[in-house]
Amino acid sequence: MSYRLGVDVGGTFTDILLVNEETGETFGAKTSSTPADQSIGVLRGIEMACAKAGVSLSEVTHVLHGTTAATNAVLEGKGAKVGLVTTHGFRQVLQIARSFVPGGLAGWIIWPKPEPLAALENTVEVIGRIDASGKVVTALDEADVRGQLKKLKAAEVEALSVSLINSYTNPEHELRIAEIAREELPGVPVSLSSTVLPELREYERTITTVANAYVQPEVARYMHNLEAQLEKSGAANGRLYILKSDGGLTSARSAADNPVSVMMSGPAGGVVGAVWVAEQAGFEDFLTFDMGGTSTDVALVQGLQPRIGRETTVGDLKVRATSVDVRTVGAGGGSLAHVPALTQALRVGPQSAGASPGPAAYAAGGTEPAVTDANVVLGYLPTDLAGGEITLDREAAKAAVQKIVDATSLATVEEAAAGIIDVVNENMFGALRLVSVQQGFDPRDFALVAFGGAGPLHANAIGVLMGSWPVIIPPSPGVLCAYGDATTSVRDESVRTWIRGFGDLSDDSLKEAFEERARNAVATLHAEGISDEEIALKYSADVRYHGQGFEIPIEVDLSLFDGEGGGLAALRTAFDVEHQRLFSFLLENNEHELVTMRATATGPRPNVSSLTLAEGGTDPKAALTSTTKIYVSGKWEEANVYDRTKLLAGNVVAGPAIVTEMDSTTLILPQHAGTVHPSGSILIRPTTSN
Repeated sequence: MSYRLGVDVGGTFTDILLVNEETGETFGAKTSSTPADQSIGVLRGIEMACAKAGVSLSEVTHVLHGTTAATNAVLEGKGAKVGLVTTHGFRQVLQIARSFVPGGLAGWIIWPKPEPLAALENTVEVIGRIDASGKVVTALDEADVRGQLKKLKAAEVEALSVSLINSYTNPEHELRIAEIAREELPGVPVSLSSTVLPELREYERTITTVANAYVQPEVARYMHNLEAQLEKSGAANGRLYILKSDGGLTSARSAADNPVSVMMSGPAGGVVGAVWVAEQAGFEDFLTFDMGGTSTDVALVQGLQPRIGRETTVGDLKVRATSVDVRTVGAGGGSLAHVPALTQALRVGPQSAGASPGPAAYAAGGTEPAVTDANVVLGYLPTDLAGGEITLDREAAKAAVQKIVDATSLATVEEAAAGIIDVVNENMFGALRLVSVQQGFDPRDFALVAFGGAGPLHANAIGVLMGSWPVIIPPSPGVLCAYGDATTSVRDESVRTWIRGFGDLSDDSLKEAFEERARNAVATLHAEGISDEEIALKYSADVRYHGQGFEIPIEVDLSLFDGEGGGLAALRTAFDVEHQRLFSFLLENNEHELVTMRATATGPRPNVSSLTLAEGGTDPKAALTSTTKIYVSGKWEEANVYDRTKLLAGNVVAGPAIVTEMDSTTLILPQHAGTVHPSGSILIRPTTSN
């Protein structure tokens, strides 16, 4: 037997899923995250999952990890002291930045501009210039380079970033600076913009390269420690892979060298896992709703393909890195409710109780009311979580929520708890609108896949707000991100900026350029032992109208490039269709322009079998364990409680009902029912037209 381990580290919980590659059988574990040293929680969870399966760590062949190491380094300001080398005259590229200011009207009045990740005093200029065509205009002054690097050495920088003007067209000068840096700054990691982001736009290329350098030492340290701990614990046979922001896998070494590509590693795992379960249930178009302890991540998937964005945002930092288009809102089970004195209006989040001390119901020192406390007060949560590892204190939850009653005109603790749930649901509803309505999609055309430890509790209510049916609750929803980690493929992307008007291109020239990108992407997979027969290639191009300041990514079918203009014509039409969908107009008199091309190579999908539940008819009484009282729609109602492990295919669970399992709890509201699909997912739909 061989096993794959999916590992997802969140702000509150660490999720582990052990998958038997031959039978598809899974063994999950959920344990508290250990922010001081994430590897402690990871190893504890791995040992729990292996013990549950009765296997040794030596039987694990792959450890596939969605990590927040890079994200946390940015959010917590714990990155390296970065030195930046720029072209003479461009020293203030990070300070000038872009004129865009986030927020609504008059946001510029109160918006504090974030400090650059590379301070101005640690930014140096070097003599040497390459023009936009890649021609050397001014030779690199190596004596000047050494002098500038000595300044950075005296400043004791911990990482070096190099971003020269137009280096995406010719990396010659950057490569030479890296060689000199190895002599002048031995042991200091170097990030080159021509490697990290070989694309036009100097600010975006520079900030992305600096961000890569900023998190590189921390991520490299974490990768080294985790590999050492795995080897020490007996899992030396398992190869460690890291989930990238675009949903593909990369080696731990590659992630350490290019950590900016794993900024959204954790959320991407959930989307990949959602694709897997939705496909098993027969749905291709859906929204994903991943509610954890600290935040909620949402995304849109169409035709089983997640929408891919070209930017990654972490806190105030926005970098150019391909990632699943995930939007995050500070709403989770640990989100704290409060009533600001100025407005006297109930607010929930983004502050969170986190893993320590956690919600008041955890009885670990927390006293402020959290979303979890509200769910406990309303009767939605049982007293045991994570298979009994966490016990909830109902009285402590009531005492915490009472603070909201005292600060408002609400009459009872139940009303306050219901208000907390309504507010947090609206917050998450707003995030889902960002990936659907704001992008031109009607959410009523999509199902809703809900997961994360808290997602299934809120999913039915979110389905009502969105009009998205069915609401799909996957098996083991609390560890679905780890399942996504365990069932994805190795992937690499090769990018080139190549600005050309369509009139200056031919099918043959463009096809040849795409094939060159493909060879570069495939080489990475070859290094992982993957053969050409196992590799799938996809192509895309960033296209704009001549004169526009932005591009739109368009998928490219290389088979249409037959030398007779069919490929360019198809690309032009596809761009116009997407432009019309996004902006409701076309610039028919403007020439189309290619800006950037990409080739993505993906390895084979893991051979993981899916489970099929036995048929059990519509009556779920064999899974009924008890009844309980829940507060819903302003009154207490009796609800049946079911053990999910005993539900069979075809069972119909009528609301109000609670379905419990090791890692999550599902709430089915009145006038709704959940049907158990043979793949194990629960499909919740309204039972009335209302």
